Amino acid sequence: MPSLPEDAVATIGRLQALIREQDAVIRSQAEALAQSHQLFERASAAARIGVWQCDLSDDSLTWSDVVYDLFDAPRGSVLDRASTVECYTPQSREALHTLRSQAIAERSGFTLDAEIVTPQGRHRWIRLTATVQCENGVAVRIFGMKQDITDEKILSDRTRYLAEFDSMTGLANRHRFEDRLASIGAHATSAIGSLLLVDLDGFKQINDTFGHALGDECLVEMARRLGQSCHGAELVARIGGDEFAILLGADLAETEVLDQAARIVTALSQPVECTDLTLTLSASVGIALVKDSAPSDLFRHADNALYAAKAAGRNTFRLFQNFV
Repeated sequence: MPSLPEDAVATIGRLQALIREQDAVIRSQAEALAQSHQLFERASAAARIGVWQCDLSDDSLTWSDVVYDLFDAPRGSVLDRASTVECYTPQSREALHTLRSQAIAERSGFTLDAEIVTPQGRHRWIRLTATVQCENGVAVRIFGMKQDITDEKILSDRTRYLAEFDSMTGLANRHRFEDRLASIGAHATSAIGSLLLVDLDGFKQINDTFGHALGDECLVEMARRLGQSCHGAELVARIGGDEFAILLGADLAETEVLDQAARIVTALSQPVECTDLTLTLSASVGIALVKDSAPSDLFRHADNALYAAKAAGRNTFRLFQNFV
């Protein structure tokens, strides 16, 4: 067999070296890609973010492992979109349907914070992002990410609760009460008809005599009774140490408002069992009607009525218009 010319041998050698170099580059890139994919999977798992895709031609679903885990579904199992949608709570399911239909029609996307209940009964909140993909102007698939935001939702709800509710009694706090009171003046027709201010008579003596721990126990019981006796009220709030405020609806007649005040006085004057003691308290109530007070004067009028109830011997109520 004749030997190859020297220049041909040299060319082949250079080609083989180039192939080896390219092969090394390809292997290096493949290793880097695999490492990046592994890092992405780890990061996704740590952040509980998964990717998903839905083929619009047949509603077939493709999920990453994280999404399977979010829905407590066996990894790699065949997915049925209809049964998957059933995991969403009714309100979230309705929102999902509306946003999905709109996104497909508009060739756009959306983001939704949704609540799901897995087949194992676990409640979770997920943040779902979606983008519609088109081919030749036709929507063919929708894809995006799903992230577990349950902890974020719990923290957000807790923060909102602390901003609007009294942590001891569970009633609305002064901030929420003042916001609601301010809204009365912002609307020509208010849903609020009256304001009742309630002050516990002699509560300071309980704190001074028995200590704040027992005083707090007593306050919690008073708040519970107040909430029960004001069932249907627009708002029941603790606005100070032993001060409460009730906003009643505009549908109540004046006589009904007075009856409500009488029920409050009666409910709060019943003996209270605190630890090993039986305590007897009373309450004074001041009432101001929206129809008789400008919104900016409503609280002041109710406070004046409360002062009049105190002056009348306590354990009673007074209506602002009765003594001005």
